[in-house]
Amino acid sequence: INFTISSPANAVIGRYNLTLLVISGNKIFSRFLGQFVLLFNPWCSGDAVYMANENERQEYVLNENGIIFVGNAKYIEARGWYYGQFQDQLLNICLTMLDLSLYYRQDAAIDVSRRGDPKYVGRVISSMINGNDNDNGVLLGKWQGSFHSHENPSRWDGSVVILQKWRQDNYKPVQYGQCWVFAGVMCTVLRCLGIPTRLVSNFNSAHDVDRNLSIDKYYDSSGKSLNISKDSTWDYHVWNESWFIRPDLGTPYNGWQVLDATPQEQSK
Repeated sequence: INFTISSPANAVIGRYNLTLLVISGNKIFSRFLGQFVLLFNPWCSGDAVYMANENERQEYVLNENGIIFVGNAKYIEARGWYYGQFQDQLLNICLTMLDLSLYYRQDAAIDVSRRGDPKYVGRVISSMINGNDNDNGVLLGKWQGSFHSHENPSRWDGSVVILQKWRQDNYKPVQYGQCWVFAGVMCTVLRCLGIPTRLVSNFNSAHDVDRNLSIDKYYDSSGKSLNISKDSTWDYHVWNESWFIRPDLGTPYNGWQVLDATPQEQSK
C-alpha cells in the first residue's frame, strides 16, 4: 500500500508517531511504522513563516555561516559565526529545548497545541536561550569580573559546541554568554526549526529600564551629575529578527519581528 501524508500549513511542529491501524470485521490490528518530524516551512505559501524570495530563504534559513558585527560606532568589528543548524543531533536538541521550557512544564497540552504559531515558539525559545529563569536555559550571561574558571564569551565562534555542551552537561546552563552569543545561538535554533532568522547589531545602544522611552540623567542644583539612574547606554547590542506574519496585529505588521534572548530584564 502506498499512501501520502499532507499536513496543514499551520500544523503543530515536533515529533510525530506514525501508526497503521487495520480494521477487519470486529478485529483491530495496530502496527507502529516509525516517527517523523514536522517543522515550519518557509517554502509553503500557507505557512506563517512563508518567505517568497528564494535568495532570502537560502540566506535566512539554509546558511550555516554568518557574520556578527560588534565593537563600537567608530570601530566596528566583524566576527565570523558558525550556526550549524543542520549538524548531527542539533534538531533533537532544539526540540528537547521546547519540552524543557517553563511553558511546557506549567501546561504541556496548551504549550504543545500552540507550537504551530511561530510567534509563540519564538517567545519560548528566547526564554530558553538564557538560563536566568531557572528553566534549564542554554547560557548564563556575565558582563564583568573574571572568566578564568569558565569560557570567556569572546572565545565562542559558533553555536554547535555550546548546544552540544548544554546537552552533555544534562541541560545545565553553559557559562558564559553575552548579547552576540545569545543572538547567535538563538539564530541557530530558530533556523533549525524552520523559522527564517537573522541577527541585528545596533551601536550606541540605549537601555531604558523604567519604560519611559528615554535615557534619564539627573543633576543636583550645582550641575553635578548624580549617579541614580538605572538607564544606560552600551557600545553595541545584538538581537534577532524572525520572519513571519502577524494575524494578531494585521497585515502592516507582517515581516521581520524582533526577538531578544539577552537576559537583561525579565519580560512579560
